[in-house]
Amino acid sequence: MNNQKKRNNPWWHGKKGEHLVLLQFLILVTFVILPEWRPGSLHNMQAVASELRLGILAVCGLLALLFGGLGSHTIREYVTPLPYPVDHNELVQHGIYAYVRHPLYSSQLIAGLGWSIYTLSLSHLLLLAVAFLFFDVKASKEELWLTERHPEYRTYAAKVKKFIPWVY
Repeated sequence: MNNQKKRNNPWWHGKKGEHLVLLQFLILVTFVILPEWRPGSLHNMQAVASELRLGILAVCGLLALLFGGLGSHTIREYVTPLPYPVDHNELVQHGIYAYVRHPLYSSQLIAGLGWSIYTLSLSHLLLLAVAFLFFDVKASKEELWLTERHPEYRTYAAKVKKFIPWVY
Protein backbone atom coordinates (compact mmCIF):
# COMPACT_ATOMS: atom_id res chain seq x y z
CA MET A 1 0.00 0.00 0.00
CA ASN A 2 2.81 2.42 0.90
CA ASN A 3 4.63 1.69 -2.39
CA GLN A 4 1.36 2.30 -4.27
CA LYS A 5 1.02 5.66 -2.52
CA LYS A 6 4.57 6.64 -3.53
CA ARG A 7 3.92 5.71 -7.16
CA ASN A 8 0.73 7.77 -7.27
CA ASN A 9 2.36 10.78 -5.61
CA PRO A 10 5.69 11.56 -7.29
CA TRP A 11 8.16 13.82 -5.49
CA TRP A 12 7.16 16.89 -7.49
CA HIS A 13 3.65 16.65 -6.05
CA GLY A 14 5.09 16.90 -2.55
CA LYS A 15 3.52 19.08 0.07
CA LYS A 16 6.65 21.11 0.77
CA GLY A 17 6.84 22.97 -2.53
CA GLU A 18 9.05 20.59 -4.49
CA HIS A 19 7.37 21.62 -7.74
CA LEU A 20 8.27 25.25 -7.00
CA VAL A 21 11.95 24.31 -6.64
CA LEU A 22 11.79 22.51 -10.00
CA LEU A 23 10.16 25.54 -11.65
CA GLN A 24 12.76 27.86 -10.11
CA PHE A 25 15.56 25.68 -11.48
CA LEU A 26 13.94 25.68 -14.94
CA ILE A 27 13.61 29.47 -14.90
CA LEU A 28 17.28 29.82 -13.92
CA VAL A 29 18.50 27.42 -16.61
CA THR A 30 16.27 29.10 -19.19
CA PHE A 31 17.67 32.51 -18.23
CA VAL A 32 21.23 31.25 -18.70
CA ILE A 33 20.66 29.63 -22.11
CA LEU A 34 18.11 32.13 -23.44
CA PRO A 35 19.35 33.91 -26.56
CA GLU A 36 19.59 37.68 -26.34
CA TRP A 37 16.92 39.49 -28.32
CA ARG A 38 17.43 43.13 -29.21
CA PRO A 39 15.02 44.55 -31.75
CA GLY A 40 16.33 47.19 -34.18
CA SER A 41 16.91 50.28 -32.07
CA LEU A 42 18.22 48.33 -29.08
CA HIS A 43 20.62 46.41 -31.32
CA ASN A 44 22.05 49.71 -32.58
CA MET A 45 22.41 50.99 -28.99
CA GLN A 46 24.60 48.11 -27.87
CA ALA A 47 27.81 50.14 -28.19
CA VAL A 48 26.23 53.22 -26.58
CA ALA A 49 26.65 53.67 -22.83
CA SER A 50 28.51 50.38 -22.47
CA GLU A 51 30.44 51.73 -19.46
CA LEU A 52 27.21 52.78 -17.76
CA ARG A 53 25.64 49.39 -18.43
CA LEU A 54 28.77 47.67 -17.13
CA GLY A 55 28.57 49.81 -13.98
CA ILE A 56 24.93 48.86 -13.49
CA LEU A 57 25.84 45.19 -13.94
CA ALA A 58 28.62 45.53 -11.34
CA VAL A 59 26.32 47.27 -8.82
CA CYS A 60 23.58 44.69 -9.37
CA GLY A 61 26.12 41.89 -9.04
CA LEU A 62 27.42 43.27 -5.75
CA LEU A 63 23.89 43.79 -4.42
CA ALA A 64 22.94 40.26 -5.45
CA LEU A 65 25.99 38.87 -3.65
CA LEU A 66 25.23 41.01 -0.61
CA PHE A 67 21.57 39.98 -0.40
CA GLY A 68 22.30 36.31 -1.15
CA GLY A 69 25.33 36.10 1.12
CA LEU A 70 23.79 37.90 4.08
CA GLY A 71 20.49 36.09 3.64
CA SER A 72 22.14 32.66 3.52
CA HIS A 73 24.43 33.44 6.42
CA THR A 74 21.63 34.77 8.63
CA ILE A 75 19.40 31.70 8.17
CA ARG A 76 22.21 29.17 7.72
CA GLU A 77 20.67 26.83 10.30
CA TYR A 78 17.27 26.89 8.59
CA VAL A 79 18.10 27.23 4.90
CA THR A 80 16.57 24.67 2.57
CA PRO A 81 15.84 24.69 -1.17
CA LEU A 82 12.20 24.02 -0.36
CA PRO A 83 9.87 26.89 0.50
CA TYR A 84 8.44 24.81 3.35
CA PRO A 85 10.21 25.81 6.58
CA VAL A 86 12.30 23.24 8.41
CA ASP A 87 10.88 21.94 11.67
CA HIS A 88 13.44 23.67 13.89
CA ASN A 89 13.18 27.10 12.26
CA GLU A 90 12.73 30.37 14.10
CA LEU A 91 11.37 33.62 12.74
CA VAL A 92 14.38 35.71 11.72
CA GLN A 93 13.81 39.48 11.68
CA HIS A 94 17.35 40.83 12.01
CA GLY A 95 20.20 41.50 9.61
CA ILE A 96 19.15 41.69 5.96
CA TYR A 97 15.77 40.28 7.03
CA ALA A 98 15.04 43.60 8.72
CA TYR A 99 14.98 45.14 5.20
CA VAL A 100 13.49 42.41 3.00
CA ARG A 101 11.62 39.22 3.83
CA HIS A 102 13.10 37.18 0.96
CA PRO A 103 16.68 38.30 0.26
CA LEU A 104 17.59 35.04 -1.47
CA TYR A 105 14.87 35.58 -4.05
CA SER A 106 15.79 39.25 -4.28
CA SER A 107 19.40 38.35 -5.05
CA GLN A 108 18.37 36.32 -8.08
CA LEU A 109 16.06 39.05 -9.34
CA ILE A 110 18.71 41.75 -8.89
CA ALA A 111 21.30 39.66 -10.76
CA GLY A 112 18.81 39.08 -13.57
CA LEU A 113 18.04 42.79 -13.77
CA GLY A 114 21.73 43.64 -14.04
CA TRP A 115 22.24 41.13 -16.84
CA SER A 116 19.11 42.27 -18.71
CA ILE A 117 20.28 45.89 -18.62
CA TYR A 118 23.87 45.06 -19.51
CA THR A 119 22.89 42.98 -22.54
CA LEU A 120 19.90 45.16 -23.50
CA SER A 121 18.09 41.87 -24.04
CA LEU A 122 14.32 42.08 -24.15
CA SER A 123 14.06 38.28 -23.98
CA HIS A 124 15.88 38.31 -20.64
CA LEU A 125 13.82 41.24 -19.40
CA LEU A 126 10.60 39.38 -20.23
CA LEU A 127 11.82 36.24 -18.49
CA LEU A 128 12.83 38.40 -15.51
CA ALA A 129 9.22 39.63 -15.31
CA VAL A 130 8.05 36.01 -15.31
CA ALA A 131 10.63 35.20 -12.62
CA PHE A 132 9.39 38.11 -10.51
CA LEU A 133 5.82 36.80 -10.71
CA PHE A 134 7.04 33.29 -9.93
CA PHE A 135 9.02 34.42 -6.86
CA ASP A 136 6.04 36.47 -5.70
CA VAL A 137 3.85 33.35 -5.79
CA LYS A 138 6.54 31.15 -4.21
CA ALA A 139 7.17 33.70 -1.44
CA SER A 140 3.44 34.01 -0.75
CA LYS A 141 3.16 30.23 -0.38
CA GLU A 142 6.18 30.21 1.92
CA GLU A 143 4.67 33.02 3.96
CA LEU A 144 1.47 31.04 4.51
CA TRP A 145 3.53 28.24 6.04
CA LEU A 146 5.59 30.69 8.10
CA THR A 147 2.44 32.36 9.42
CA GLU A 148 1.08 28.96 10.49
CA ARG A 149 4.26 28.39 12.51
CA HIS A 150 4.82 31.96 13.63
CA PRO A 151 1.62 33.99 14.07
CA GLU A 152 3.81 37.10 14.59
CA TYR A 153 4.87 36.79 10.94
CA ARG A 154 1.88 38.94 9.93
CA THR A 155 3.21 41.87 11.97
CA TYR A 156 6.70 41.37 10.53
CA ALA A 157 5.32 41.24 6.97
CA ALA A 158 3.41 44.46 7.53
CA LYS A 159 6.65 46.26 8.47
CA VAL A 160 9.17 44.71 6.04
CA LYS A 161 8.91 44.64 2.24
CA LYS A 162 9.01 41.37 0.32
CA PHE A 163 11.85 41.85 -2.20
CA ILE A 164 12.93 45.49 -2.54
CA PRO A 165 13.65 47.48 0.63
CA TRP A 166 11.08 50.25 1.24
CA VAL A 167 9.43 49.57 -2.16
CA TYR A 168 7.97 46.05 -2.56
